Amino acid sequence: MDTQPHILVVDDHREIRELVQRFLVEHGLRVSVAANGVEMNKLLAGAAVDLVVLDLMMPGDDGLTLCRKIRATSEIPVIMLTAMGEETDRIVGLEMGADDYLAKPFNPRELLARIKSVLRRTDGAHNRAVREAPERLSFLGWTLLPGARELIDPDNTLVPLSTAEFSLLTAFVTRQGRVLSRDQLLDLARGRDTRAFDRAIDTLVSRLRRKLGDDPRNPQIIKTVRGGGYLFAPAVEHADAPVA
Repeated sequence: MDTQPHILVVDDHREIRELVQRFLVEHGLRVSVAANGVEMNKLLAGAAVDLVVLDLMMPGDDGLTLCRKIRATSEIPVIMLTAMGEETDRIVGLEMGADDYLAKPFNPRELLARIKSVLRRTDGAHNRAVREAPERLSFLGWTLLPGARELIDPDNTLVPLSTAEFSLLTAFVTRQGRVLSRDQLLDLARGRDTRAFDRAIDTLVSRLRRKLGDDPRNPQIIKTVRGGGYLFAPAVEHADAPVA
């Protein structure tokens, strides 16, 4: 049975796909490749994938569209590749659910390092949440299940969360009523082994508010504390065992 992480590389340039695949395989990873969204979807449907390396600029559905589709149904980590270095593009990628960004042209060794970092962080975030949080955390009809890494809305519908969103929400819910600075949240949600930029936490908070139905103009769940950071306001009920 294969135990190496399975990486899916999605890029419309054949030379880049082959170069990345060859390099990652030489360093102990299993790699599949796709030239577009159609091939990507077939591979995701037929195999367990641990991380997707996704090019931003592609014909047809671009990387942002594909990232949004991945994030709507799964928590598979995504690293975006882009020829554009604008901060706006990185922010939009985060808003779509990407876990990290790498600008072209890139050194394959840096991509490998980013892949390993994201895989460590996503596994570590899940393990920390399982250790630190009860089985169930409930607020305003919502239920967070740290062990299963799931969020269930008041209508009993599963709400997909990216790894960073899950980690950030768990940090908020387990520290209800405390003002948390952006630096604290960055440590809790993404880890210091990533290259963050100023708006990373603000972007994640915006995504969480949207998924929780929290009015960004007058938020009542995740409140902004001027000069301090953010505070999770609702009362939280803890349960050490799932309800039968």
